[in-house]
Amino acid sequence: MKNVVAYCRVSTDGQTGEDKFGIESQKQQIMEYCQKNDMQISDWFIDEGVSGVKEDRPAFDKILFDDGVKNPPVECVVVAKSDRIAREIKLYFYYEMLLQKKGIELISVSEDFGEFGAFAPMLKAFTMIIAEQERININKRTSFGRGVKSRSGGYSGGKAPYGYVVRNKRLEINEPEAAVVRLVFSERDKDNTLNTICNFLNDQGYKSRKGGPFYISNVQSILGNKNTYLGMYKYGKSDQWVEGQQEAILTGE
Repeated sequence: MKNVVAYCRVSTDGQTGEDKFGIESQKQQIMEYCQKNDMQISDWFIDEGVSGVKEDRPAFDKILFDDGVKNPPVECVVVAKSDRIAREIKLYFYYEMLLQKKGIELISVSEDFGEFGAFAPMLKAFTMIIAEQERININKRTSFGRGVKSRSGGYSGGKAPYGYVVRNKRLEINEPEAAVVRLVFSERDKDNTLNTICNFLNDQGYKSRKGGPFYISNVQSILGNKNTYLGMYKYGKSDQWVEGQQEAILTGE
């Protein structure tokens, strides 16, 4: 009987969106496979809410780098599907190489490459190409959805500019911060320097979002969001500003 460890990963806590292959489903497939193939699972390693393209995965890192996981006694790492290891081809084969250096075989339940003999490496590479392409398509769909929302002026995620707060996935005015925004632009209209404005805010007892004093960088950030305060909106690095769905903080311009 082979001694193995099992690895499971989900990319989102709630298993929504593109990743619906939950932990329990993965466990069930792995246990059934091991029972049929005379394998004893000595330990489970699980990463929850971790992307398949990020390298920071503590449970899987323990398999790769912890001296406690070695051959002997561990002969194999069993996963329910190859993309649980990685969705990028280069990452997958890099991880497989690290395991091979420890004398540990990587087995995917859904893609049993071993039965294909000489064709196994080719099939494995093809499977990983499909997984990587699916990751690319997921990113495109996500970006497209955010782009559509931003073109309609709707808040598409990210940190809310100073002066606003996110409620029910919308930008709403945070009045104490909005008062500071109006004051900053009023002082700037008087041709005051950034340093002068900064000192003025601190002398008046205003606090930054983090509860500390204002710095020049805070004032620059506020001035840089002028279009947003005028009721306009754009997504990410796009140059296209559209009429936003949020209420304007600045008026009359």
